[in-house]
Amino acid sequence: MLGRQRIAVSVVLASAAGAFAPFLLFPKMLRLDSQPDSRPDKPVASESPGSSKKLVFISPSPALEGHETGSDLDFYETLDQDYSEAIAHLPVEEAILTTAPHVPPPITRDYPVLLRVSLTAYTKLIQLTNRYQYEQWTFNGTVPAPFIRARVGDVVDLTLTNRDATGNPHNIDCHAFTGPGGGSALTTAEEGETKAARFRLLRPGIYLYHCAAAPVPVHIANGMYGLMYVQPAVPGGGEGLPHADREYYVMQSEFYHEPPEVGDDGRPSRTVEFSYPNGLAEEPAVVVFNGRESAATRDAALRARTGENVRLFFGNAGPNLTSSLHVIGSCYRRAYRDGDVLGPPARFVSTVSVPPGGATILDMKMVVPGTYTLVDHAIFRLDKGAVGFLNVSGKPRPDIYGSQEPPAPCVGCKLHS
Repeated sequence: MLGRQRIAVSVVLASAAGAFAPFLLFPKMLRLDSQPDSRPDKPVASESPGSSKKLVFISPSPALEGHETGSDLDFYETLDQDYSEAIAHLPVEEAILTTAPHVPPPITRDYPVLLRVSLTAYTKLIQLTNRYQYEQWTFNGTVPAPFIRARVGDVVDLTLTNRDATGNPHNIDCHAFTGPGGGSALTTAEEGETKAARFRLLRPGIYLYHCAAAPVPVHIANGMYGLMYVQPAVPGGGEGLPHADREYYVMQSEFYHEPPEVGDDGRPSRTVEFSYPNGLAEEPAVVVFNGRESAATRDAALRARTGENVRLFFGNAGPNLTSSLHVIGSCYRRAYRDGDVLGPPARFVSTVSVPPGGATILDMKMVVPGTYTLVDHAIFRLDKGAVGFLNVSGKPRPDIYGSQEPPAPCVGCKLHS
């Protein structure tokens, strides 16, 4: 299926603009079926109430065929036109927000909505490592912040409330938003304030969002970041990517802290504090997945069964280090590098490089049961906490992986369990 897909849609044309509004965001995708070569700049909705016309919804099929065409890109180029009147009539939907490693279910609708997203900024003392506690700066009390799933054409109705008792201002810079500061100038909230703004999503992909209040590196380094996935526009409500049996949300980041203070009794404190000099020197004490040591190991390991397709939505908050994400013993059958879901994915890749502020989508098929380890292949970071497990159950495959001897991981090994 090259270029566009066409789906016939019966629409009852009513005098009220609201009945037609969801399609007004995509005028280049609508034409009267009786005019196969006509592409009006605006949908024609002048029929008397109760009459009906058959319309053809024309939309690209990104990622499904593993390639893009010029016409697919033209589709997204048209989305920056002014459709203010249509936005006023969009149906309203509350965003499903999930905490890592969970991902909201795929969006199945084939029309845009006003998507309400509510975030609250406050600090929270957490167990950063086995040894130390640390006060993280959070959105909605989690690091990383909630995963947000949307669709091209949606208008994000974002509300940010600042309940940070330390007095710091906070805001949202989302890489999926179009406009100065990625929304930060519109959403900066002082302690006790709530700010609201709207942003229309013009392009698909996986994007980082983070606090960009001054000093920006400090807000990111302390935990204020998350991912937003903007699904492509697919006719009939398709997801836009090949089917995945399981989807997981994983983010890598660093934490920079001072040595623990020593109390009057000579014992070091169990709580450590942020170190700006260490951040400036790019010397992290901790490099972790999903905000803390062991967040993706032990009882919190990711899970799958043999034969399943597993998708990772992976982001790197940094703020300094590039990640070389590798899953030991597997490969990415599809790697949507830099979050690009329009171009062809890389195929059968073992390691991907994700810069600070970047994100990617990675698909694997689990064939052999066992424990697969997620690492940053800048491998000394393993001992700083950058490790996660994917436990795969199922029937052994000695035709692919086998020996006369049982597996024998070394004592204390972090790579296999």
